[in-house]
Amino acid sequence: MEPFAGSTGVCQLPANGYDVGIPAPQLQGAAARNPESRVDALPDAPPARRRPMRDNGRFIEDREERMKVRAKWAEGMSFVGESETGHAVVIDGAPEHGGRNRGMRPMEMVLLGAAACTAFDVVLILRKARQPIADCAVEADAERAGTEPRVFTRIHLRYTVAGRGLDRAHVERAVQLSKDKYCSATAMLAKTAEVTFEIALVDGDSVPVPAG
Repeated sequence: MEPFAGSTGVCQLPANGYDVGIPAPQLQGAAARNPESRVDALPDAPPARRRPMRDNGRFIEDREERMKVRAKWAEGMSFVGESETGHAVVIDGAPEHGGRNRGMRPMEMVLLGAAACTAFDVVLILRKARQPIADCAVEADAERAGTEPRVFTRIHLRYTVAGRGLDRAHVERAVQLSKDKYCSATAMLAKTAEVTFEIALVDGDSVPVPAG
């Protein structure tokens, strides 16, 4: 493993560049060759406004949060995505557009991010509700427009939550709170797509592996 220089830490990359045929030096190059392009060069955040939480009267910070990432062309139609949290991922295009299927497509990353974002919410909410959650998976099935820009027009989310003795009402509430209040990714995608969902409970310790 060779270290990848992130902005706030070191991400370990396999010596052959994620086993995708991209040499490690090309994956490492962004921050090392051009320090000024590192993703940690952010201006100071605006001052926080303090507001009381309704549930327990404690104060939390209410501020605009800034985020910065960088996509660096590696070769062909492959790119290396870098985050300011020190992580990296390979993104590639479809073969018909010159890609070699060495990584997820950009829009797959968008859809996956939305699924992970809402799954994060559900797990966190159920834990805070002291529900015996043991596993959680979210499958996202999407349709895109037939003309450019090919935005998502429909997204169906299937939540499968496992645990012994889960209260279905708590799970449904967690999913609804994510959809209506907390999940920034699905809220943005809902500007162009109809977002629907379904929930399945598993009385056990793990979500079954999808067939096929």
